[in-house]
Amino acid sequence: MTPEAFVALAGRLKASAILRTQLEQAAGPAMDAAVRGGFRIVEFTLNTPGALERIGEFSRREGLTVGAGTVLTREQARDAVRQGASFLVSPIVDEEVLEEAHALGVCMLPGTHTPTEMLRAHRAGAPMLKLFPAPASGPEYVRACLGPLPFLRIVPTSGVSAGNARAWLEAGCHAVGFVSSLFDPGDLQAGRFDRVEARARECLGAVRASETRSSR
Repeated sequence: MTPEAFVALAGRLKASAILRTQLEQAAGPAMDAAVRGGFRIVEFTLNTPGALERIGEFSRREGLTVGAGTVLTREQARDAVRQGASFLVSPIVDEEVLEEAHALGVCMLPGTHTPTEMLRAHRAGAPMLKLFPAPASGPEYVRACLGPLPFLRIVPTSGVSAGNARAWLEAGCHAVGFVSSLFDPGDLQAGRFDRVEARARECLGAVRASETRSSR
């Protein structure tokens, strides 16, 4: 998938499921539950045990777009794309990794927080920007950043929940990512994947509510 195609897909679907866990045996069933709940863009962070294997497994499924998170090096970028990752995400801005993503032909979302970092990443070729960590003022922070920089495509992950997803999107975010609010560590530990599925439906319902309002 080209970076342009992924940008368009993310802008249409507006939401991704992001799994970070140390429970290797729970990773597959947890993401399965998120997919049953309706997610079609999914991400495994590379510090999840067995992440590359899960990327390979899920990328072979029809209708899913799979990415790798916590990508910190060129080698990790290459390994993830080799396994089937269609997009890459990092908690930091690293121009070398951005260059590698460009060479691999996939979209890269570097982690940014300040307007300076956002513009730096944008000028380095990042078509979308991960907002990390979550700002204390939440969606209002995004609205303030987009005031002078309306061309940025910002995607918050940390701090996004079913309760505030609509506010993030209405503030101008290109899309949002659900992490611990979707994949509750206690539920993963206990194998309560039905709860993950229920939360997936709730999260996507909040996203749809934002779309309904914006179309009025």
